[in-house]
Amino acid sequence: MMNKKFLALSTTAVAAALALAGCSTGTGSTATSSSAAASSSMPGMDHGSSGMMSSSSPTASTEHNAADTMFTQGMIPHHEQAVEMSEMILQKKDIPAAVTDLATRIKAAQAPEIDTMTGWLKSWNESATMSAGHSMDGMMGDDDLKKLDVTQGTEAAKLFLTQMIAHHEGAVMMAKTETAQGQNADAIKLSKNIVTAQEAEIQEMKNLLATL
Repeated sequence: MMNKKFLALSTTAVAAALALAGCSTGTGSTATSSSAAASSSMPGMDHGSSGMMSSSSPTASTEHNAADTMFTQGMIPHHEQAVEMSEMILQKKDIPAAVTDLATRIKAAQAPEIDTMTGWLKSWNESATMSAGHSMDGMMGDDDLKKLDVTQGTEAAKLFLTQMIAHHEGAVMMAKTETAQGQNADAIKLSKNIVTAQEAEIQEMKNLLATL
């Protein structure tokens, strides 16, 4: 009698255990499937994946073409000479205040741009030196700089303005070429800024020349 009861009890327990295991397994599968389905249907998951891909893609600062490289390689020494010329006039005595003010502004604007463009060439893995055969419009020769160096007073101011007008006109030509042919967004933006700023300074210098 006890054996029959024990057997019945054991059978029931086993059945209950199997049912519980089956239910538990089913629940686990369902939860896993539901989780996978939820993950695949969540819009944020796709955005996150594409966001990671976009962050590893080249940024605007590294995308460039030959025109960007040539513009940057040429504009660095062009700016350096403008800074040099400005420093020359600022060291002289008896220079009209309007001329020294202009020279100060030219130096303040172009010196930081030299650092910016040098950084671009480094990030692009490009040489800081322009290839042979390429010229830079508006650059002064050694004789021009020597003449500016020895001239004093009003004559120095006139010479500085005359030389810087030609220098600026060359920079504007180089910048317009970059605007038309460049690819890098930062370089194109700088080229447009150079055109705007230096065309205004060219007119300012012409007006100053007329008063000296």
